[in-house]
Amino acid sequence: MESDEKKVMNALGGKKGILDSGLPSLVFLIAYNVSHGLKNAAIAAVITSAALTVIRLARKDTLQHVLSGFIGVAFCAFLARKTGHAANFYLPGLIINVVYAFAYGILNLIGLPLLGLLLGPILGENLAWRKVPARKKAYIRAGWLWVALFVSRLVVQYPLYKSGNINALGTARLVMGYPLFLLAGWGSWIIIRAVPTVKVAESSD
Repeated sequence: MESDEKKVMNALGGKKGILDSGLPSLVFLIAYNVSHGLKNAAIAAVITSAALTVIRLARKDTLQHVLSGFIGVAFCAFLARKTGHAANFYLPGLIINVVYAFAYGILNLIGLPLLGLLLGPILGENLAWRKVPARKKAYIRAGWLWVALFVSRLVVQYPLYKSGNINALGTARLVMGYPLFLLAGWGSWIIIRAVPTVKVAESSD
């Protein structure tokens, strides 16, 4: 049986999701420096993503994650080629961080933490956690970790994007990708597991 910790990590993106987004970005950065051409870098990133997609399909992974990863990379490559600016390969990622930061932050402030909405059904408590203050508070506290993650990425990466420093931007994207994801995911799990999950039957009274 899959552990609750693994369920949480997979729901937040998991290692496969990070690989599918991180590896094409790395290939793009390397190809751009080697070939000094945007077209070659974009093609290399798309081919890498396509190869990962084939592997995921062969392993019968969730189709949603497979296709979203490929479509995302393909769009980033298209945007960079269309505008003629290599930095725009990373622009959709910056926009996504803005969206997630607002989503986590606003839902936390109104008392409807996004983590609870995502993880409640996966952990077998559905929305019953909303009636247990301690559990609800745990989801909110964990949610702020993700707000901090997304905001920190923007603070560091947006100035690099504006300056057009592709190497620094690509490196920052990689460094602040998988490592910080693992840190935020691990921190979230530590906070959430400290409060017992809520039995759905308990919420019926």
